[in-house]
Amino acid sequence: MGFKRLDPDDFVVSAQSITSTCWSGNATALTTFFTQSNQVASISGKYYTNVFNADSGSADRASQFQIAYGNSSGGGALAYNNTAAPGVSPTSTIYGQYRTLMLEDENSSFIFGNFTGSSIYVLSVERARYKEALLPGSLNLTVGKASKTIQLTDNSKDVTLPTYYGTQRAYQIVSGSDGAAWSGNGYSYSGSYGLFFPDTATIILNGAALDDNSSAGSTGTNDGEGINLSTNTTANTNGNNNQKMFNAIVSGSNFALNSEETITSDFVFVRARNSEFNYSENPSYISGSTGEVIYNYFINNPQTYMTTVGLYNDSNDLLAVAKLSKPLNKDFTKEALIRVKLDF
Repeated sequence: MGFKRLDPDDFVVSAQSITSTCWSGNATALTTFFTQSNQVASISGKYYTNVFNADSGSADRASQFQIAYGNSSGGGALAYNNTAAPGVSPTSTIYGQYRTLMLEDENSSFIFGNFTGSSIYVLSVERARYKEALLPGSLNLTVGKASKTIQLTDNSKDVTLPTYYGTQRAYQIVSGSDGAAWSGNGYSYSGSYGLFFPDTATIILNGAALDDNSSAGSTGTNDGEGINLSTNTTANTNGNNNQKMFNAIVSGSNFALNSEETITSDFVFVRARNSEFNYSENPSYISGSTGEVIYNYFINNPQTYMTTVGLYNDSNDLLAVAKLSKPLNKDFTKEALIRVKLDF
């Protein structure tokens, strides 16, 4: 075994983005959607729904994303106490929570293009479904009601830079596919269809845009089109709006989304020059009692086979071990350059 101090030039740091689908079973898109009857029938089921990829009898069943409805004035849900605090309800709480989380400002409002939205639908991807963040340009969500459908995507390919809300990246959600609008800016008559926050795996949909009942075509290729979702924003009323969104997603039968992860790699280049690492301390090579080379042939023509590279600190503590795929022959006529890759 031999030691050699590494120089700063022997280290190179590289970062690489790895992408994969979000959904269980490596499905490229969700086409069927299921809920849990007990959860839907509960009090929280009036404004929050957990969506699964399979029914309760399937061994592959797992939570994929959640749907919540929020309203800045508390509409669409029963007030906590309509006499003492009218307008304060679970939907106003949801709106406030996501406003603080996404916009990082409890006094701001969601701006969808050029439209200030007070009615929002929130799709939150289950944390176990993605690695580091969602991949911009991978969102393809089809929603529909009756004969009207529209396909939604983020506009990451139509803009040079995302919009930042504090530390949060955000893209507008538009009618289109694969990160680009089909025509114009892809907005509806009520602004964009929502906001896409890749770093927190959250999709905020503009309720007003989805409620639009314009006469645009049913293919989702025209600006100004909604699906007449009929969001109930009446105060102190259980609107079951989250169920309306769930039904719209079921009708669309397509929810494609990928995640991404940045893998940082540290490359260490270990160089064995012709004069180095040609002798071994293995007992089969030298005598343990005298320290002499056992076979005279190796005195002037040594041969070694490198199999392992160990990385040590200045205290001689072993920090990492790299194994070669096969033994590497080394003598005075050969030099070797071994690249060790450390992922973290």
